[in-house]
Amino acid sequence: MTEAERLLIPILNFLSCETPDSWIDEAKKKENLPIILRDHLACELKAGQTAMYLIRKYAVDKDSTNVLLEWFEPYEDFLYRKKGDLASLANKNNLSKAILPKSSNAQAKSPFSQNLIDKMVLLIKEELHHFYQVLEIMVKRDIPFDGITAGRYAKGMLKHVKTFEPDALVDKLIIGAFIEARSCERFAKLAPHLDDDLNKFYISLLRSEARHYQDYLTLAGQVAGKDISERIAYFAKVEAELITSPDEDFKFHSGSPI
Repeated sequence: MTEAERLLIPILNFLSCETPDSWIDEAKKKENLPIILRDHLACELKAGQTAMYLIRKYAVDKDSTNVLLEWFEPYEDFLYRKKGDLASLANKNNLSKAILPKSSNAQAKSPFSQNLIDKMVLLIKEELHHFYQVLEIMVKRDIPFDGITAGRYAKGMLKHVKTFEPDALVDKLIIGAFIEARSCERFAKLAPHLDDDLNKFYISLLRSEARHYQDYLTLAGQVAGKDISERIAYFAKVEAELITSPDEDFKFHSGSPI
């Protein structure tokens, strides 16, 4: 058994369905590679932003919030404001100061704050590194980033998030787990149909993506302080419906192409 196959065992057990063959057939077309890479680039930044949002909302003070915003600024400038390039992003993936938990209110003293910070900061570092790697591939292949709109996938799950805490945070963490797990599964499914360089790159992402989904689940259980299997099962159905139902907007996490 290869390492990729071993890493996928818990992923496939966690997800309620595998990616439809119709999505693979569309994704492996050479003319769709620019769409895949552009959306992958945007997804890496979005994954990092989601982790940053969770830290900012639930765990850190204003000073640390500003440090996080400063960390993301050059990446957001490139993606949203068309400022900068590959060279300007080199050596930007580092924090100027330590990220510290809040210390002045009751929420700050929650037992999960430091664990949330530790896991999410590591995730952000890896997602921003992947962002740079994808951009490097695009530059090498002369594929410009012309902008790309968000698909329905994440929004389709987020609309089911409960409106009260800590359940809202638990739901967001569970959704994070599904997004990371699906990314891992799609990297593995798509890799054999790509050229050698892209194949190696996508396989190289499996280890971190597999760990990210487990980190999200661990945090969700810790925050809930109780069994969350019923809520995981609920989102598994929602996620599977988004993956298997017809979807006319082809993206990295889109449903069955029409």
